[in-house]
Amino acid sequence: MEHTRTLKDKLFLILKGLAMGAANKVPGVSGGVVAFVAGFYEEFIFSLQRFNKNSLKLLFTGRFKSFFQYVNGKFLSLLFLGMIISYFSISKLLDFWITHYELYVWSTFFGMIIGSIIYINRDFKDWRKTTFLALIIGTSLGIGVSFLNPATENSNLFFVFICGIISVSGMTLPGFSGSFILILLGNYVLLLVDSVNALYDTMFEVINADFSFIQNKKRLQMLQILAVFTLGSVTGLVTFSHVLNYILKRYKSITLATIIGFITGSLGVVWPFKTKIFKTNQLNNTLVDSKGNPIILNYDRYFPDLSIETFLAVVFIIVGISIVLGLSIYEKRNIATNP
Repeated sequence: MEHTRTLKDKLFLILKGLAMGAANKVPGVSGGVVAFVAGFYEEFIFSLQRFNKNSLKLLFTGRFKSFFQYVNGKFLSLLFLGMIISYFSISKLLDFWITHYELYVWSTFFGMIIGSIIYINRDFKDWRKTTFLALIIGTSLGIGVSFLNPATENSNLFFVFICGIISVSGMTLPGFSGSFILILLGNYVLLLVDSVNALYDTMFEVINADFSFIQNKKRLQMLQILAVFTLGSVTGLVTFSHVLNYILKRYKSITLATIIGFITGSLGVVWPFKTKIFKTNQLNNTLVDSKGNPIILNYDRYFPDLSIETFLAVVFIIVGISIVLGLSIYEKRNIATNP
């Protein structure tokens, strides 16, 4: 898999990582869809499953160059660089846009998922009884998950580790949103907002030679939670990649049909026309997170009336479809000219 990449290839791979990281942050959107449509999904899964006993042997015997080549290090390092940059930049912009232009952001993502379905289905020709059944099962699971109610927040470290394993599914399984799964598990704010903010604040303080966080028990607890969550995510990423690589080799058509189903089912999560249902206590008072923001329990979805707002939302849906199909056409041309 390791091959010479031009500067242009490297920049585009970082941009793909940016897109994948941003998608992973948004509930209902899967970073795996980005990998699938952008044409590097199988290389991504192949590279991750190279983290095995052979790679560990190379690492612990000091053969770092051989280890880097064995795990397709150039590809993974550029991709993860993009994700890290996204985490502290584009994902912040997404938070702002969702706060101020929520309907249009969801409309764009809804269009992008439709575009992804069109793109994947266009290249998939192996429709038969088993693949149709896989499609139905995948769609049903995707729809079913979208209507579940979230659990309450749980900072138990073992549970946090499990959250890390499960949430990373969005990177390896297209259509399965890791962020949305964290909402269902009750730990989205704890793991993707509070703990990340704690790391950001700590890094800023360390840069300014301020080590007062050592005396801050709450900060240390959040950093510990983030470390355990990260460990769980890495464990899940490697584990899922081995399983998916095995399945893709032996049941590729069924797997692809199931993925199409997952992505189709996820349309229910990102349906743009919805109102928030906030979590309340026994006195019917709205509960808030540690930042004072109301905790969303679920969404009440509806069909919109004809209005300027609805018209603009439809325009953004079309824009989302166009973005995905345009990028897929560009990627195919790029592969054709640079085999």
